[in-house]
Amino acid sequence: MTTSTSTSRASTRTMALTLVVVLLADAMDLIDATIANVAAPSLAADLGAGPGLITWLGASYALALGSLLVLGGRLGDRFGQRRTFLVGLTGFVLASAAAGLAAGPGMLIGARVAQGAFGALLIPQGMAIITSTFPKDALRKAFGLFGPMLGVFAVGGPLLGGVLIDADLFGLGWRPVFLINLVVGGVALVLAFRFLPEVEPDRTTRVDLVASGLLAVSLFSFLFGLITGSEHGWGAVEYGATAAGVVLFAVFCRRQARAEQPLLARSLLGNRGFTSGLVMGLLVFAVFSGLMYVISLFFQLGLGYSPTTTSLNLIPLTAGIMGGSGISTALVARLGRKLVLSGLLTTLAGAGLLLFAVHSGTTWWHNAAATLVIGLGAGICFSTIFTFALGDVEPHEAGAASGSLSAVQQVANGVGSATVTSVFLAMNTSGGTTSAMTTTLLVVGGVLLACPAAVPLLPRTAADLDH
Repeated sequence: MTTSTSTSRASTRTMALTLVVVLLADAMDLIDATIANVAAPSLAADLGAGPGLITWLGASYALALGSLLVLGGRLGDRFGQRRTFLVGLTGFVLASAAAGLAAGPGMLIGARVAQGAFGALLIPQGMAIITSTFPKDALRKAFGLFGPMLGVFAVGGPLLGGVLIDADLFGLGWRPVFLINLVVGGVALVLAFRFLPEVEPDRTTRVDLVASGLLAVSLFSFLFGLITGSEHGWGAVEYGATAAGVVLFAVFCRRQARAEQPLLARSLLGNRGFTSGLVMGLLVFAVFSGLMYVISLFFQLGLGYSPTTTSLNLIPLTAGIMGGSGISTALVARLGRKLVLSGLLTTLAGAGLLLFAVHSGTTWWHNAAATLVIGLGAGICFSTIFTFALGDVEPHEAGAASGSLSAVQQVANGVGSATVTSVFLAMNTSGGTTSAMTTTLLVVGGVLLACPAAVPLLPRTAADLDH
C-alpha cells in the first residue's frame, strides 16, 4: 500500500513539474515575442541605431520561429522530444545571453534570430510531451491552465520590459530584458533535466532541412529588401534582395509540390475552408502584430511615455484580447462563423476609435477605450479563425493542420511586424507621428476590410478542439 501511494505521489509530482517546465518555456517565448514592443525605442537609442533595428527587433524573432516551427516538431518526432526540448532550451538561454550582451545592432539581431530558431526546437516539444505522457484527466487540467497562464504572460511581457528598462538595474539599461532569461531558463533547465519524461522517437519521420531553409531565407531576404529600402532608399541591393526572396519562395513552393512529406500537406491546400482560414489568419495576425508594435511606438515616440507608462497603457489591449477569447468560447456554438465577422468589425471599430483619439488630442482614457475595443475584436478573431479553418479537416490531418497554422501565425507576426512598422517609421520620418499613425491605421483598416469576403468560405461549424 505504501509503495503504491509513493509511486502515485511521485507520478503526480513529476507531471506537475513537467507542466511547470513547459509553462516556463512558453513564458519565455511569449514574453520575448512581446517585450520588444516596449524595449525597442530605448534599445535603438542606446545602440545608436536607426529605425531598421526597431523593425527587425520583433520581426527577426518571429520569422525565425515561424519558418522553422514545423521543422522543430519533426526533429522532435525523429530524435526524441525530450532531447530536442533540452537542446532548444539550452540554445534559447545562450541566445538570450548573447542578446543581453550585444555590442551592436548586428549582434543583437543575430541573437534574436538564434532565439527564434531555438524557440522553434523548444516550443513544439512541450505540448507533445504532455499529450503523450499525461493521462486524460491530468491532460484536461493541464490544458485548462494554459489559457489563463498565457494571458498572464501576455500582460506580463510588456509590463516586465517597461519596469526593467526604467529600473536600470546595475546601470544595464535595456539589457536585463534579455538577461532575465538566464534566470527563468536556468530554473527550467534544472527541472527539465531532472523531471522531463522521455517519449519514444519515431525514426521513420522525414526531416526536410532544405525546404525549411528555403522558407527562412526567402522570408528574410524579402524583408531585408523591404526594411532597408524603406529606411535608406531603394537601390540595386534592396531590389535584388526583394526579388531573391520572391524567387526563393517560388522554389520552396515547387519543392513542396513534389515532396513526399511536405511541411503543409497538399490535401489541406485543396480544402477550401482550411485555405480560406489560413489566408484570413495570415492577414489578421499580420496587421494586428504590426499594429500592437506601432501603438507602443506611438505612445513612446509620439506621446513621450516612459517604457513603464507605455506597458501600463497596453494592459487594456491585452485585457481586451483575453476578454474577446472568453466571449468567443461562450458564443461560438450559437453564432458560428458570424462570430468571425463580428470580431473583424469590432477590430475595425477600435481602429476607428484610435484614429479619432489621435486627431482629437489623446488622453489615457481615449487610448484605453480604443485599444480595449481593438483587443476585444482581435481576441474574438484569434480564437475563432483557426478553429473554423479546422472545421472540415479530416481527423488524421488535424495535428499537421494545427501545427501548420501555428507556424503561419508566427510568420504572419514577423511579416506584419516588419511591414506595418516600416510604414509607420517611414511616415514618422517625413510627416511626424500623427501622420504616421493615421497612415498605419488606414492601411490596417484596408486589410481588415478585405477579410469579411472570406467568411462565407469558412466551414459552418468550428473544430471541436476538446476531442
